[in-house]
Amino acid sequence: MPGPPFTTPNALTTSAHFDHIDSPLETQADSTSWIPLSMGLMSPLGKLSRFHACNLFKKVALPLLSLILLTHVSTNLLFILIIDPSEVRANYLLGVGRADCTGPVAEIPLMGYANPEQVGSGLLMRLYSRAFIMADLDDSRRVVFVSADIGMVSQRLRLEVLKKLKSKYGELYRQDNVILSGTHTHSGPGGYFQYTLFWITSKGLIRPSLNAIVNGIVKSIDIAHQNMKRGRLFINRGTVENSQINRSPFSYLENPASERSRYSSNTDKEMVMLKMVDENGQELGLISWFAVHPVSMNNTNHLVNSDNVGYASYLFEQEKNKGMLPGEGSFVAAFASSNLGDVSPNTKGPFCVNTGESCNNPQSTCPVGGAKMCMAMGPGNDMFDSTRIIGQNIYLKARDLYEKAYQEVTGPLSSAHQWVNMSDVSVELNATHTVKTCKPALGHSFAAGTIDGVGAFDFTQGSVEGNPFWDEIRDQLLGEPSNETKACHKPKPILFSTGEMTRPHPWHPDIVDVQIAAIGSLAIIAVPGEFTTMSGRRLREAVKREFDSHGTSRMDVVIAGLCNVYTHYITTYEEYQVQRYEAASTIYGPHTLSAYIQLYRGLARAIATNTVQDLPRGPEPPVFNIGNMTLLPPLTADRMPVNKTFGDVLQEVRQQYRVREVAEVTFVGANPRNSAENATEHNFLTVERYTSTSDRWHVVWNDASWDTRATPEVSTRNTNTKGIFCQTI
Repeated sequence: MPGPPFTTPNALTTSAHFDHIDSPLETQADSTSWIPLSMGLMSPLGKLSRFHACNLFKKVALPLLSLILLTHVSTNLLFILIIDPSEVRANYLLGVGRADCTGPVAEIPLMGYANPEQVGSGLLMRLYSRAFIMADLDDSRRVVFVSADIGMVSQRLRLEVLKKLKSKYGELYRQDNVILSGTHTHSGPGGYFQYTLFWITSKGLIRPSLNAIVNGIVKSIDIAHQNMKRGRLFINRGTVENSQINRSPFSYLENPASERSRYSSNTDKEMVMLKMVDENGQELGLISWFAVHPVSMNNTNHLVNSDNVGYASYLFEQEKNKGMLPGEGSFVAAFASSNLGDVSPNTKGPFCVNTGESCNNPQSTCPVGGAKMCMAMGPGNDMFDSTRIIGQNIYLKARDLYEKAYQEVTGPLSSAHQWVNMSDVSVELNATHTVKTCKPALGHSFAAGTIDGVGAFDFTQGSVEGNPFWDEIRDQLLGEPSNETKACHKPKPILFSTGEMTRPHPWHPDIVDVQIAAIGSLAIIAVPGEFTTMSGRRLREAVKREFDSHGTSRMDVVIAGLCNVYTHYITTYEEYQVQRYEAASTIYGPHTLSAYIQLYRGLARAIATNTVQDLPRGPEPPVFNIGNMTLLPPLTADRMPVNKTFGDVLQEVRQQYRVREVAEVTFVGANPRNSAENATEHNFLTVERYTSTSDRWHVVWNDASWDTRATPEVSTRNTNTKGIFCQTI
């Protein structure tokens, strides 16, 4: 049976035969004209399956009980007429959009684990930017929320996105009403930062990587902007089980017992879900906020992917965009980050990889091999299995909340934003005591890493004293921290005094975004880093109390993590004292959380009292003239083997495969870095199925599918690309 031709240097087309297995999400039901809603209660719902009729009742009838018209009542039978959803008044203008932001998938360091050896060498799942625009019906105010499949949003990235939006839309989309949030996948390309610290493991500022993310975010906003329609918002919340653990439980225990007793867990298990439909009931999309690190894929992974939360988006969008390939279809599902600072998806917990014994101790060390041997695993047999399990858990809870989302979000839109010099904030702890934040600095335990991604050398978590050997090396190479900075950060022993390091550019940001967007009764706190579980709880409660005290009660408050600029971690004051990784990475000192609570309360107060216009704008962040400063290997012209051309197959697929067998093909390809600028316009890999009745090949999977892998094998002589497909459902 002939296969389709190979058509482009970077495109691979394969065919595979396999038995079709119905998705468990597909429900077959017979048609019926009448659906019993309760004893003695019938409804003329027309020709609907039982499954869809019941869902229609849940989605439309229950939220609209006040609009139900009783048409006939008798002793034994009650008829009801459900008002057409199109007659229900919309509350907002809504738009959703999704665009590819993958960038180069080979030879680029991956961002997240700070492991210089973790360089991209292929593609598991494409990365997407998902944009949601909400506007008042008179279009007087707008709010944009973007969740992008990237490690975090950098300041340079945000500034370039805002610059492009301004050139397209004028003052419509601005720093105060646009929130950019990273999902925090640790398997996306790096190189999009302007501060020096992040160059070390990302090998500089990598323009193709930065451009791909900027263009993807802007394109997703463009799509949402072009598809604005009248619609409604619904909110729901529920508990996600078996999907997270606290990776620094000994830090958490430092928080007051009276505070801890108010909570049933040392992680936030609650998912908050925002559902979007148009005024006719057509489903548009959703945003889910849930606190879990996307580190199911560990630091040995080299395939670009969006990890567990990206897999949840993949499942939800595949369900709603029936018959469409991944990345296609109008329904957009974002699984955004929240206060995930100390939250791991590796639910089996930490074990010594060399002995198998538990290393769940305050320093996360092993008797043999120290901290480098202490790693968390699970819940699957390998990192791919764990990603699938956690992603599916998150997806299933979101689907349940989505179907039962009855609470409608109403009210006006508002947004508040300030730029703040976080290295110099005075914090009023009480009427008599004022403290200050510090110049940025990282502690010794920063270099120890976490149980999700261990560090190097002999560093350990929980270090409250310096190491003379490493301190001397630091002093000779980078300079000794000032006495003022040392005192400000106590009890943190400073490893890198980044706030005092300025060559070739500052190592850390001083100017930071703080931002809140209020969409009716929902307040989104956009935080510039990774708040721990208890830090997030304190921030949410403080903001909610501020709204309450100014007459704006019953606000649903959510934290959106990794927004606008990256400033590492934010622990509580008590957690800071024991200096595990998260505390050592709280760069503005022990009072960082108190400073943020003070600042975000100010934003909430301005929104509640309608005085946003009186907020000081704050000092604008700098833009450094960096150019193409990179340590990446130089790109060379792609070459082909003798007597071969691009697309020629070197290892062919078989004619037939059984379910769960792996199909593998190798062909002459090109270095993906050479096509990174326009990689969103084509696929490296597609899987097609031949249909004898139509005598045609149909694409059934592409390189964004979970079941495919595209792995270029780059050498100085030529590049071969290996495509792998395995059906797992």
